[in-house]
Amino acid sequence: MMGRQGDIQRQLFYHKVNLDKRIRKDHILRKVDTHINFDFVYNEVADKYGVNGNVSIPPPVILKMMFLLIFYNVRSEREMISTIPERLDWLWFLGYDLDDEIPNHSVLSKARNRWGVKTFKAFFERIVRQCVEAGLVDGRKLFMDSSLVQADASNNSVVNADSLKRYFKKGYQVLESRLDDTMDHVHESKSGDINKKHFSTTDPDASVMRHGNSTPSLQYQVHRGVDSQHEVMTATKVTPGEVHEAHCLEALITTHEKNTEKKLEIAVADSKYGTIDNYLACHDRGIKAHIPSLEATQENTGRKKGIYSKEAFTYDSAKDVFICPAGNELRKRKLIPHRNHYEYIASSRICTNCHLRSECSRSKYGRTVKRHARQEELDQMLQQANSRSARKDIKTRQHLMERSFARSTRYGFKRARWRRNWRVEIQEYLTAAIQNISILLRYVKEPASGVMSIRKGTRYERGLSNLIGNIFINMMIFRPKNLVSEI
Repeated sequence: MMGRQGDIQRQLFYHKVNLDKRIRKDHILRKVDTHINFDFVYNEVADKYGVNGNVSIPPPVILKMMFLLIFYNVRSEREMISTIPERLDWLWFLGYDLDDEIPNHSVLSKARNRWGVKTFKAFFERIVRQCVEAGLVDGRKLFMDSSLVQADASNNSVVNADSLKRYFKKGYQVLESRLDDTMDHVHESKSGDINKKHFSTTDPDASVMRHGNSTPSLQYQVHRGVDSQHEVMTATKVTPGEVHEAHCLEALITTHEKNTEKKLEIAVADSKYGTIDNYLACHDRGIKAHIPSLEATQENTGRKKGIYSKEAFTYDSAKDVFICPAGNELRKRKLIPHRNHYEYIASSRICTNCHLRSECSRSKYGRTVKRHARQEELDQMLQQANSRSARKDIKTRQHLMERSFARSTRYGFKRARWRRNWRVEIQEYLTAAIQNISILLRYVKEPASGVMSIRKGTRYERGLSNLIGNIFINMMIFRPKNLVSEI
């Protein structure tokens, strides 16, 4: 017989509801709660709070809320706060009960402003360290790449700094006075004519960038370093979109070695990182650079198209001259200090009358060849970059780094949630930490010693008390009779 549902009479009180029993044993948040200790944040932000006044929301709860915001890619903080009472798993994870009051969404933005980037960076570093202790990080080989992130600002907010002087309306005068401090910061941190003259009034740290054939937009750039063993992210850095990848290689290497406490042996990246400065920096640190040469990729392009490459010229170390394909000598002329290389050039008479001129140079002064002051060391690094193992690592890097960024998209990586560079850093540290946590949970079944903390009045304390009670009962059962009588 078919049953029919009658009128529902809601109960006012539920005496048998236990959130811990309603969350399945294999729930991802239960695994996170088991392996990750959020209580470290008490010490990290202790100096950010006073001793008097209203009692704040516990910092671990705030950090967990931000974790949920990124982990579930919730559209906004308002939506997440309004969703918490509807989600039993979120309530359980945050340590709330059904009738507990949920804080206002403003506590999250206030906490970010109060804590700053340092706290979230510490969270990311702790997760990296936990992966190292679990044996998930090798530390000897680091893959690097970057990806653009859409800023949380409209293209309509971009203004020309010089054009503001042409307007005399009161609204523009107010805007200009409000942006005085911002303009100083923009001019100091940005390079390039476009980004020095143009900036966003809502997010001045973002850069105007064009990617491929798309229209220009405001963007940031996220630079990452990924370990080779289990693809744990060990280093990350956020910059305005215009910052070239090559400028961040040393920073990523330094951060990797600091977070893993291991010496890097091989750095793997694409040709955008293959600058002379990066090769020599790796040489000085004793690191093999499996990085294609940027200069080599730019050969036969632009004004260099259709002319002899530098490799067609033979260097005579005894005479300190270059021999061109026609057999003429190019002699050292001068040192270029800011690039630390020497220029070698033949006389204009020889170049003008050379039968290979059209295939050698497009300059009316003749062909010039450059040789770095540390060319021997540079040649050594280039030889490593062209080895078989380097080509294999470069091929591996392509799909490994693409996979790292692709996995980030499920956490809202492609668009910044907040404005200004330091807030985008917070988003990236949370995203990177979450990706590393996913790897940690995949390979580690039992929490490391000292990871779980005992918090008063929580399910951990209740579980501990039950455990101690069971141990005491077992001691009573198996203790010798004479000792039992004494007790």
